[in-house]
Amino acid sequence: MPHKWDPECPEPRGLVSPVRVDPAGVTGPTKAQAAGPLWRRTSWGLHVRSATPTDVPEQRILEQSMRLPTGGVVTGWAGCRLHRVGLLDGLATDGATQLPVPLAVGVSGRIRGDTRIVRLHEALAGADRTGRYGIPCAVIERAAFDAMRLAPDVREATVVVDMVAAAAKSSPERMQAYVDSHPGFRRIRIARAALELADEHSRSPNETRLRLVWVLDAGLPEPWANCPIHDRNGHLLGVADLLDPVAGMVAEFDGADHLGRRRHTRDIGKDDAFRRVGLEVARVTGTDLPDSGLVVDRLLATRQRALFEPEVDRRWIARTCGFSAEGRLQEREAMRELHEFWENRPPPDIEEIRRL
Repeated sequence: MPHKWDPECPEPRGLVSPVRVDPAGVTGPTKAQAAGPLWRRTSWGLHVRSATPTDVPEQRILEQSMRLPTGGVVTGWAGCRLHRVGLLDGLATDGATQLPVPLAVGVSGRIRGDTRIVRLHEALAGADRTGRYGIPCAVIERAAFDAMRLAPDVREATVVVDMVAAAAKSSPERMQAYVDSHPGFRRIRIARAALELADEHSRSPNETRLRLVWVLDAGLPEPWANCPIHDRNGHLLGVADLLDPVAGMVAEFDGADHLGRRRHTRDIGKDDAFRRVGLEVARVTGTDLPDSGLVVDRLLATRQRALFEPEVDRRWIARTCGFSAEGRLQEREAMRELHEFWENRPPPDIEEIRRL
């Protein structure tokens, strides 16, 4: 079963489509039933049973997609989620507040306003449209582009790029090409700035946020993200969330899943392994992260203690993470083409084979 922090989420199951009032109470609630406690209105004229979950992102997306006019699509974080970008879950940075579902309705599309949605009225080309699980959806590059532009700041826009790449649903190169081909769109500067700051090796939103404090607030050199570190005998000591390879400094982000006894024990062992070979380690928690001053002080103090050893004297070896989102995409596409070739190949001529 996929872990909740996997960059790619599983396909949604058990989604409930909203229904209209039915005077007979067969295909939907009667008017009286719809006004009662057993049904919940999702949008004008549409309802689901009250027991239908409100905290499943795909269910929220489906419910609000029913508002779309002809040619409109779900986009932004919601479009990315339908493409199975697992760590864009429609929650604000507090992890609780639900973000509105972005709906791209085109230049002339008109739908009623609602706090549960945000409407985008820019041009929407046919190539920008696709479908996911029966829901009209923007292609991944358009969905990411809109998510970046709707982000409250460039840091959260960078989270979008990193998480789309981590799930290997698109690559920074493809997102850059899409942005470059859409000049003049509102808030395009934030998308461009996010692509400049992106690191496709980040594996969680808070790893990206920590890296941006490291670079933008602490003014430290760009770190290596999710970097395997070995000792001189080739034994893996651990994978560093962030590594300054010159200073010999590691920064680790501890989310809520690090509070368990087993995970905490593993973290202690990892820190000990790093320190035994001369690496300095700073740990930052989710509670720490909003206080950038505190995090900056911790990072700078850790770097001051670092050894800055020449490579020849180090007892550790590190290499940048080898995976590339673009490489993974190209590999998938090549395999898809190969499968299509064999599936579409005409059946063998048995008589010809016999003659051979």
